[in-house]
Amino acid sequence: MFDEDLTALSTTDLLDSVAGYVSVANRANVRQFEAALVYADRFHPDNTPNRPGRRSADGRERSVVLGGEGCPPIVEFAITEFGVMLGVSPRVASSYIGNALGLRHRFPFTWARVLSGEATAWKAARIVADCINLSEEAAAYVDRRIAALIDSITPYRLGKIVRAAKYAADPAGARAEADARARERGVHIGQSDEHGTKTVFIKASAGAVNRYDATIAGIAEALKTFGDTRGLQCRRATAVGIIADPRYTEELLAQARAHQSTSTALQVPPPAPEPVDFAPDDEADRDAPHPSISDLPDPLDAQARLTAEPWSSSPAPDDGVPMDAAAQRALDARLAQVKQDAYSKTDSERASGRPGKTELYVHLTDYTLATGSGVLRAEGIGPLIATQLHELIGHTPYVVKPVIDLREAISVNAYEIPDRIRERVRLAHPVELFPFGTRETHRDIDLDHITAYDPLGPPGQTATDNLAPLGRLNHRVKTHAPGWSVQRINPTTLEWTTPHGFVFHVDPTGTHRVFKDAPGP
Repeated sequence: MFDEDLTALSTTDLLDSVAGYVSVANRANVRQFEAALVYADRFHPDNTPNRPGRRSADGRERSVVLGGEGCPPIVEFAITEFGVMLGVSPRVASSYIGNALGLRHRFPFTWARVLSGEATAWKAARIVADCINLSEEAAAYVDRRIAALIDSITPYRLGKIVRAAKYAADPAGARAEADARARERGVHIGQSDEHGTKTVFIKASAGAVNRYDATIAGIAEALKTFGDTRGLQCRRATAVGIIADPRYTEELLAQARAHQSTSTALQVPPPAPEPVDFAPDDEADRDAPHPSISDLPDPLDAQARLTAEPWSSSPAPDDGVPMDAAAQRALDARLAQVKQDAYSKTDSERASGRPGKTELYVHLTDYTLATGSGVLRAEGIGPLIATQLHELIGHTPYVVKPVIDLREAISVNAYEIPDRIRERVRLAHPVELFPFGTRETHRDIDLDHITAYDPLGPPGQTATDNLAPLGRLNHRVKTHAPGWSVQRINPTTLEWTTPHGFVFHVDPTGTHRVFKDAPGP
């Protein structure tokens, strides 16, 4: 099947082969779920030499229930080795095993159709994940309602039916969930995308959001006053970076008001327009949320746009004009001068204050630094093109620290890790050094001795070449899980061996399986 020349097939046969490949892939996925179930059964707490409880002390192993109420427990550390063999993190492995257990124990009708090939495995797994908080009885109700529909309708329609079944199965839970969502407030920051942008989602009181929106709108209008010809939404996005500095914001708005007042005085005012009675429909698209966000309040009513703030403006459609390099330089110079003015005034002229400080690590080559072109990496953001560094720093005063030579190995005799060693390890390893680890090495990452620290051992055991950044669970696995071992085989590579003898090398290029002697039983 996989050896045939696809270019020799007719279009009809080619399309038919695609359906066949989908069927083969689904059967393989079903087999993986079956393997996950056998594995989970073997690592039930009752089948382990030292049965762990639901709680652990000192980071030791515990039993966990995956998949929801009614599923059997599994010992926690076993999940990690299963994830390594899948090529995923422990969190993803937990979800995978949990979905398999949930199908077998909470959705038996759906599981039967998956086994017979009448339901796609990944669609069934998504339903299990969506219903993980339901009781066993409520999950059974959903199972009976949707088992026969999984492959007969689109995932979008299926999702609606699943949601309706959840509400019908557990009305009290649905109301509690709705009430909890209504009480949710917070500021949530999304992950960076491949273009160096992030999403912020704010859920707060209507008054607070309206005031924030008015300030953002004011800054966007001020930028336009100073020559920013980009579209309104681009200016509003720029305003997010400015509003983080209250002193800069105040000065920018003040100078924009003064500039506008001067410009207005030199012009003949136009005739006053006829009063407009704003209908609710005028605001139908004001700050419309992203289509994927469905729990936001209704659009602002008409009164929200009537504000006394001189620089508040409604985000009406505004395509704008892209700025050329000369115009961008002129705008940057003007904004830099505004910021300098903000911090050059005496305390008597304005209230004192300093902008918050942010420490940012940027990794780039000497070529990129010299030419201003190429790719760099900003911690917590990811890869950026060199020209985006200006946008990242903005007009904020910054301090350039000396480059740390990470090739220099330094050590101390104590068990505790000093900041200078911790910083070097973090910079040398941007991601944890566990097989298929995903945790970025921020300040709260665990650093563990690769070769265990021996109080009676030689000096210099706490060294940059004997420390590995690890997420908390993976740190616990290395320390407490029988059978796991790790050693450094060269300056850039760690060799991990799992309890069942599988070997993986972790280096700057990722995780690679190494085939040595046959693994144990």
